[in-house]
Amino acid sequence: MTIKQLLSRINWKGQPKYLHPAYTSTVKRAPQQPLIPLPHTLSELTGPVYGTGNIGPLDHDLTRNAVRNGQPIGERIIVTGRVLDDSGRAVPNALLEVWQANACGRYIHKIDQHDAPLDPNFTGAGRVLTNANGEYCFITIKPGAYPWRNHLNAWRPQHIHFSVFGANIMSRLVTQMYFPGDPLLALDPIYNSIDDEAARQRLISSYAHDVTQPEWALGYRFDIVLCGSKMTVFE
Repeated sequence: MTIKQLLSRINWKGQPKYLHPAYTSTVKRAPQQPLIPLPHTLSELTGPVYGTGNIGPLDHDLTRNAVRNGQPIGERIIVTGRVLDDSGRAVPNALLEVWQANACGRYIHKIDQHDAPLDPNFTGAGRVLTNANGEYCFITIKPGAYPWRNHLNAWRPQHIHFSVFGANIMSRLVTQMYFPGDPLLALDPIYNSIDDEAARQRLISSYAHDVTQPEWALGYRFDIVLCGSKMTVFE
């Protein structure tokens, strides 16, 4: 497939604006000239390829892959869904990586100096491969909201970052999953940089009672569509 054909399968109307003044970082980093597609080389199209040997048995379970002295603090949740193409067909063996803040709204990163506690039993990172039906599953802690300095009294809604790799490193989609009923969504300039209301709604997970496990964890479903009119918004 050519670059032109790939670009034609992207729903650009459902993607965030490069320049969205309410999201102040875009004012300086948005491109001022039209983008120029660059053809991929053979090495980019053929590798690297991800396999099951790269995935550890606990990589999908963020509540256990970093435990040192006990369980992480917060509300345990199960996040599951499918990775699909524009025809609704499953995408097997796609590598999903997630990262998120802890239950108090803080990342384990030296730049994050939010006045909230770190959790020694939670790194906030995991990875998994989709199965033959395009399904994935993560066990994690519901992330907390956190302040950021975009504007006065700015808070990011609760969210989980997703990275989806296809057959090679060039086929990558990065997006964010939000939670239903979050009052901060209406105030968030990142979320609202997407003009298409339907596209915004596709970033909100749905509560899944069939995924919820009694007396253990609530379940959420979040499908990711890689291209087409119902494509998931990417960053």
